[in-house]
Amino acid sequence: MSNLFPPTIRRTLSATALALTLTSAWAVEESNPFVGYWALTIPGGGAGWLGVTQEKGYFDAGILWGGGSVVPVASVVINDETLFITRLHEVKRKDAAGKVVRTHQFTELITARVSGDDLSLTTIQGRENGQGFRREEFTGKRIPPLPPKPDLAKVKFGEPVKLFSGQNLDGWKLTSPSAANGWSAQEGVLINRPVQEEGKPHKSYGNLRTEREFEDFNLTLDTRVVSGGNSGIYLRGIYEVQVADTFGRKLDSHNMGGIYSRITPTASAEKAAGEWQTFDITLVDRHVTVILNGTKIIDNQPLLGCTGGALWSDQSRPGPIYLQGDHTGINYRNIVLKPVVK
Repeated sequence: MSNLFPPTIRRTLSATALALTLTSAWAVEESNPFVGYWALTIPGGGAGWLGVTQEKGYFDAGILWGGGSVVPVASVVINDETLFITRLHEVKRKDAAGKVVRTHQFTELITARVSGDDLSLTTIQGRENGQGFRREEFTGKRIPPLPPKPDLAKVKFGEPVKLFSGQNLDGWKLTSPSAANGWSAQEGVLINRPVQEEGKPHKSYGNLRTEREFEDFNLTLDTRVVSGGNSGIYLRGIYEVQVADTFGRKLDSHNMGGIYSRITPTASAEKAAGEWQTFDITLVDRHVTVILNGTKIIDNQPLLGCTGGALWSDQSRPGPIYLQGDHTGINYRNIVLKPVVK
């Protein structure tokens, strides 16, 4: 600042300038168009999710890329109307015997520009062999604000729909027709047996979905998990209620009854592998309630976005019930859905 002004005036002007700067920064923070939740359609057409937050002047983000969990990104920077996100990937270098001799990290850069409720994104990352870069474009849509938490006591349900007859797979189909089908109906039980043949290439087994699609509903069913088993119940084809052998483990969003990587159960209500267990699941207005073996472990909690393995990322469209069958064997029975009547 120029010394043409007396010290008192210089201090006053400095304070005024600081106040104006802070006010401007606050206005940017309050109206930043990138902050919020985004439904992504990632390269190849898979479902993804991006959540951008701002707290105490800093930006942060979590991302879901097709399968797996929602994970934090390495960095977030917004400059010149562009969002810059970096993700770190780990590559293990192996020798001829298959022994890991070096672990290498490389950086992926995702850039995004916003137009209203639409994101245009680009991902650039080095190829794992170090020869050149891979550049791909994809899109995102802003997820509308969550509706108010529903009063479940006032929700009306229609007539029960028996989704599984117990005799055959009528009304069901694989989510990927090219996958191997390990599903069958035997004595009232829906069974998945993803058997691998010794000495032959790994066989990719499929997930099973209802042909019908639904909006909001109450779903009840029984399941029996094998030792070390891993499956999942997808609501509307996008929200996974975890089904797994997690008896005796500490609370975690990846445990039985959790919304995979998103909502942790408030109690451990699972039984040991090999026992039949009961689910009572209610999905209304993007809020979910899960009762496992008679214990309410998720109570009308909001769903911020899809989970790994979702058929798509759009939370507004109807979708099927789908059962994960690409991991291990699993049994289901007594699958009944009651749609919400509006």
